[in-house]
Amino acid sequence: MPLLILLLGFFFPRLVIVLLYFFTGWFRAAFDGFILPLLGFIFLPLTTLWYGISETYFESVQTVGLIIAVLLDLGIVGSKMRK
Repeated sequence: MPLLILLLGFFFPRLVIVLLYFFTGWFRAAFDGFILPLLGFIFLPLTTLWYGISETYFESVQTVGLIIAVLLDLGIVGSKMRK
């Protein structure tokens, strides 16, 4: 079951953000207001999802995961170079 949620979060991060925002307190604990999660929802959904979850569960790998999430959101990692 956790693997299914992980895959759902990777392929549909905005859906997972909405579900976690309304049914858990992860984003309320990670962010003080409403503006930053909304901007993250629009522009950097994987980064917002990772930050909300990592503030609750992880301490040591938070920065590494955040860098990877930003790179995935920007399309630097995993994109093919076109000729």
